[in-house]
Amino acid sequence: MPRYAQLVMGPAGSGKSTYCSTIIQHAQAIGRSVQVVNLDPAAEYFDYPVMADIRELIQVDDVMEDESLRFGPNGGLVFCMEYFANNFDWLEECLGHVEDDYILFDCPGQIELYTHLPVMRRLVEQLQQWEFRVCGVFLVDSQFMVESFKFISGVMAALSAMVSLEIPQVNIMTKMDLLNQKAKKEIEKYLDPDMYSMIEDNALTMRSQKFEKLTKAICGLIDDYSMVRFLPFDRTDEEGISIVLQHIDFSIQYGEDLEFKEPKETEEESNSNFDEFFQDKVVE
Repeated sequence: MPRYAQLVMGPAGSGKSTYCSTIIQHAQAIGRSVQVVNLDPAAEYFDYPVMADIRELIQVDDVMEDESLRFGPNGGLVFCMEYFANNFDWLEECLGHVEDDYILFDCPGQIELYTHLPVMRRLVEQLQQWEFRVCGVFLVDSQFMVESFKFISGVMAALSAMVSLEIPQVNIMTKMDLLNQKAKKEIEKYLDPDMYSMIEDNALTMRSQKFEKLTKAICGLIDDYSMVRFLPFDRTDEEGISIVLQHIDFSIQYGEDLEFKEPKETEEESNSNFDEFFQDKVVE
């Protein structure tokens, strides 16, 4: 049987660990088994148990303190991830060989890992060799996306990850619960955006003709091919969390191998069906 994985990605501060925590709590409430693997060697705190933690293999602080390397925070993190990519046997041992596993991989926030460095691509390929069906989950802070140009930047970051990793991807706007009512109304147009209308609304603020042409070309690409859409994520809304999880499960075909069960009828429904059956027989 296949195994299932979410690659939880996004810029630093976009809410990746909070997303993992929320999904874990939701899964426990509905009786599903979901595990988390921490792949951020610079992580300091998370409020959920993990089945594997990259910090047991290598930590950013140790790399930065090594005088022979002399890396800063970003260089140290990239070094850690490249070291991890050369030691996938550690991850394989941590994951074991349990069928029907569902694992969230909480990834670092450095965007270069998903654009021009091969580390995450190698991880995806390795997981697929281990019979994982992998979905990318790209998070963007909704508080950052309330302006058109910032929204386009977020879309391009999500698109970069999608093109680089070549896996199904669900894009999510996080921290919706932190927005006021006015901001929530404003951000609705960004969930399923009309990019051409967005350009018209901001035409007066574009001073450079070259910049305007580039923006129109980018917006046209996004709009014409419907390449990037976002789902809202409010950690206090159980129904919204369930919808997000359904989209991800559908993209990796989770549950298609599970045995189908007929929904149970209540006693009232059962009696009603019996009465209808009896009346049909009397009419005959």
